[in-house]
Amino acid sequence: MRRGSLLAVVAALACALSAPAARAAGAGWAVDAAAGAGWKSDAARAAGAGWKSDADWAVEPGGGGRPYVYLEGVPGAVLEDKLSVTNPGAQPLTVRLRPADAYNTSSGSLAVRGAHRSTGAGTWITLASDRVTVPPRTRAEIPFSVTVPPGALPGDHPGAVMAAVGEREAGVRIHLRVSGPTLAALTVEDVRVFGGAIHYTLVNRGNTALTPRLTVHADGLFGQVLRRAPRTLPELLPAQRVTLTEKWADHPSLDSVKVHVEASAADDARAGASASATFVPWGAVAGAAGALLAVAGGTALWWIRLRRSTGRERDGRPAEPADGQRELTEAAT
Repeated sequence: MRRGSLLAVVAALACALSAPAARAAGAGWAVDAAAGAGWKSDAARAAGAGWKSDADWAVEPGGGGRPYVYLEGVPGAVLEDKLSVTNPGAQPLTVRLRPADAYNTSSGSLAVRGAHRSTGAGTWITLASDRVTVPPRTRAEIPFSVTVPPGALPGDHPGAVMAAVGEREAGVRIHLRVSGPTLAALTVEDVRVFGGAIHYTLVNRGNTALTPRLTVHADGLFGQVLRRAPRTLPELLPAQRVTLTEKWADHPSLDSVKVHVEASAADDARAGASASATFVPWGAVAGAAGALLAVAGGTALWWIRLRRSTGRERDGRPAEPADGQRELTEAAT
């Protein structure tokens, strides 16, 4: 389809939709809200802005009722879909559009690349237009296509289409899978215990997106000292590495423990790693050591004075009076 024809489709669809439908679709939107991880562009993340659209506009997969766009095809295929931009306000709304790669931040949150920084699926997406003006109380649907490169590797290639009005951005996730063999593989690495927390690194070494479930437990000298109920982590995209933390404020005050971190996901992806840690109440140890040093110092001083006094008596000389006695004798004379 030629560019002029696509723009004509956009305009026709925008004018055909009614205001009630636009209001129904105008609620706020966030990607992967159920997993507790918002999607942000690099710029939005730096500014601390969430991945929710403004109350007066929204963007979502075309047709409604889908949390994201799912497309699958072989290398060389051209796949087509659409997204919707809703303007329930009383003034025309101009929206800027751009495709982007999706990725995990080092702490596990889902994010997208900034403008002109994509190197993967974001470069495969072609929009009918990168700027659309949506009339008041209207929803416009914008077609786009995904051209899978001939040499694309099988598996998931996450992307998104971002919509921006002013400094605010919201997005539609594009879950793209290239047909072929898939591999689900996880590793748990670098388990460490310090600062009242368990630190570890989780790596997706396969080619499919995974939603891991985490289990943590620890055994001490006298039995189990920690057992956390399994919990679901945010989605981990292919070839991504995240560093996560489990707080452990009530760890033993005196014990030697072995901590086990295990992760599992669909398609029998499992991994685990362990680390040892020793807990010592250093404040109490320091106090006890100080008391022992004070007692030892006093005992040593008493022993030295006793040896001096005993030596003088053995030589036939009277024992030298202690400091207090010497002062009293000098005062009397």
